[in-house]
Amino acid sequence: MTVAGDWRQRLGVFLESTAVVRVITVLILFNAVTLGIETSPSVMDAYGPWLKAIDSAILAVFVVEIGLKILVEGRRFWRSGWNWFDFIIVGIALVPASGEFSVLRAFRVLRLLRLISLIPSMRWVVGGFLAAIPPMSTVVLLILLVFYVFAVLTTKLFGFDQERFATLGASLFTLLQIMTMDGWSDVVRPVMESHPYALVVILPFIIITSFAVLNLFIGILTNALHTQAVADTPVDDRLTVLVDEVRALKGEVAALRAALPPERPPPG
Repeated sequence: MTVAGDWRQRLGVFLESTAVVRVITVLILFNAVTLGIETSPSVMDAYGPWLKAIDSAILAVFVVEIGLKILVEGRRFWRSGWNWFDFIIVGIALVPASGEFSVLRAFRVLRLLRLISLIPSMRWVVGGFLAAIPPMSTVVLLILLVFYVFAVLTTKLFGFDQERFATLGASLFTLLQIMTMDGWSDVVRPVMESHPYALVVILPFIIITSFAVLNLFIGILTNALHTQAVADTPVDDRLTVLVDEVRALKGEVAALRAALPPERPPPG
């Protein structure tokens, strides 16, 4: 190994060390506090320059960290989605917060999202959620189909005397309110005064969208998180778990054999 390669390797180990990760985590949390304090006009009037200086210093640390990682990993840095995530988050904070870009200053708070890439458990949850998006698309299509069917149905049944169902768009919005259970009884009761059978139409919609479909989402997400956990588990750990399970099964078989009555010898 060359001297330059050894130097880069040692720097890479240092950047991934527990101490550095903890320092970056503390800086992110401290930056969260300062960004929250900046929302107070009175505090900004008194300590605005100090808070801006602290913010710039923390941003400088993040820039140096990202720069050193690019120096160490080279092209490998851009092969990781989490590295891209950190680079974009820090890059947004470097955009000049003046003129037409002044609105981007509010997006400095996105730096707090770097905790996701630093904490393994958060990366696991986000990875599982992203893996669940393709299966969820089918459930979303199912919801859209159910919404459209019930929107057309309720518009035709209740639209002539109920403002909430007067048009297809109004029915879609009202059904969305019913699905979220946000004051759904205040919506249904006026309809039932003129249409006593309204609950026969709306109740199946509530059951399908608020309970059945929600459970589908939870099931898909749980399965994706389990798959992600298995994928993140090292092969050696998986083999260890399998060996332990086989040993446990052998112990159970031995216990069952010991519990069986002894075989009698055949009569002579």
